[in-house]
Amino acid sequence: MSIRDSDAARAASSRRRFLQGLAAGGAVAGLGLWPRASWALQAPAQPGVLAGTEFDLSIGETPMNFTGRTRAAITVNGSLPAPILRWKQGTTVNLRVRNVLPEGSVHGHMASIHWHGILLPANMDGVPGLSFDGIHRGEAYAYRFDVRQAGTYWYHSHSAFQEQSGLYGALVIDPVEPEPFSYDRDYVVLLSDWTDLAGEALFARLKKDSSYDNLQKRTVGDYLRDTRANGAAATRADRAMWGRMRMTPTDLSDVNAHTYSYLMNGTTAVGNWTGLFRTGEKVRLRLINGSSMTHFDVRIPGLQLTVVAADGQLVHPVTVDELRIATAEVFDVIVEPSGQDAFTVFAQDLGRTGYVSGTLAVREGLRAPVPPVDARPILSMADMGMGMGGMAGKGGMEGMAGMEGMEGMAGMEHAPVASPVHPASKAHNPLVDMQATAPTSRLDDPGIGLRDNGRKALSYSMLRSKFDDPDGRTPGREIELHLTGHMEKFAWSFNGQDFAGAEPLRFTYGERLRIVLVNDTMMSHPIHLHGMWSDLEDADGAFMLRKHTIDMPPGTRRSYRVRADALGSWAYHCHLLYHMEAGMMRTVQVGEGKA
Repeated sequence: MSIRDSDAARAASSRRRFLQGLAAGGAVAGLGLWPRASWALQAPAQPGVLAGTEFDLSIGETPMNFTGRTRAAITVNGSLPAPILRWKQGTTVNLRVRNVLPEGSVHGHMASIHWHGILLPANMDGVPGLSFDGIHRGEAYAYRFDVRQAGTYWYHSHSAFQEQSGLYGALVIDPVEPEPFSYDRDYVVLLSDWTDLAGEALFARLKKDSSYDNLQKRTVGDYLRDTRANGAAATRADRAMWGRMRMTPTDLSDVNAHTYSYLMNGTTAVGNWTGLFRTGEKVRLRLINGSSMTHFDVRIPGLQLTVVAADGQLVHPVTVDELRIATAEVFDVIVEPSGQDAFTVFAQDLGRTGYVSGTLAVREGLRAPVPPVDARPILSMADMGMGMGGMAGKGGMEGMAGMEGMEGMAGMEHAPVASPVHPASKAHNPLVDMQATAPTSRLDDPGIGLRDNGRKALSYSMLRSKFDDPDGRTPGREIELHLTGHMEKFAWSFNGQDFAGAEPLRFTYGERLRIVLVNDTMMSHPIHLHGMWSDLEDADGAFMLRKHTIDMPPGTRRSYRVRADALGSWAYHCHLLYHMEAGMMRTVQVGEGKA
């Protein structure tokens, strides 16, 4: 610990976790026994649900206390999370959004709402500076658009750091046609991360010391254990390599539970969000990751999860024990609780620094045992797409020794790819500290910390959309973008160029194109394209899965098809909030004529 005493930090962290949940803010985000024939009715047991076609939403401040200290959250209609909005496919919705933030608010004077994953005109997308001017204090904006899709989605602010401070909520869109599965109960499970720090203060801290939360660095004890397991030479080489890179293999997330309190439907684990069931019922859980910076691994000990939709789109059902949900992703799962009165819904962060839990139970007040957080994962060179031959980056290191973790990735799909051609804008770039030398798609990899853990974990390769490629055309051109960054400087970008210095990506209206992403960093980046679908391809280049957010683990190369069917200017960015703010964002312009 270079800037604070480790014992004091651990004590403070323990105290914070003890206090969290003393007061749980926000409405209970359950849909419960929603009447099928009267989807638009407001049931007494459904607090926080607004349904129909006409909505009045007010963005303001509400005191919240998750840690023992009261802070001003940014809320919609006084709720954190924001109310669940229930729409019906084929209707037209009108949403009047008013900014009632007080003078001097820590959340600024301008607000916005972006409807994540929703197909709509550009001026309804809710990104200030691109699609509209934002909603200034005391003013309102009228969103109006046709609801062209069905499924589970979410909405959030696209202004500064308001999303971090509470402006996010669930969208449930009922389909015109019956869904190909049945269920008896229907609950939103919205995961998020909360900090008492102002977003600007946390961002400033990340710029000053990006490893502030990395308290799980390897110790002398780890060195001795690795020496016994791998030999002295390999262990020395491994430590020397990481030292030359000035990186640490435990740096899996920039912000974790040492700063964050994790929330489930607006409450901490102490608050124990509870969804009720009767034995023998099928329960639909709409899992939404509305966090700012956290990948969650979700499981319900004693139950299997049958995934029926991803990012609102139906998939062929696949049954797993556990799944990773990246920031901004959505998964709908069916569970069938029986044999006991309570089950724990458990969501731990990728870095294994903390968790949030809730309960499925036959009555209020019950709990089931909460499992311990899994052991800390350790990044390997294979995790970061580094071939045995070398690495281009800090110091031009060659001869990767100490490739711990390689065996954990054996048997996974590693489609051969040509050596990546790195864009010229990365060369000698002080904001780029590394690049992958052997990236692969790794679509069948559930991710670090989920391999060989005794549980069946979801991977992208298990998912197939319930429909063929909706476009059918072979992409007419290809755009390759590298996800780049500098860990110490907390600088993030595409192709080594941050948002302020990059030209827009230009699509021609109506064209079908392929986007290839290569992650040259040691962080995962969930990438979201506004206004258009991202049709993920398998390792052979065939259509596999329609999504609105594609997670890109370190060292991966993944491709997807896009039909440029939405005119206007659209945001394209990493959905880790502070990565986007630090530069990993582009504008996509869809216009008539030649690209």
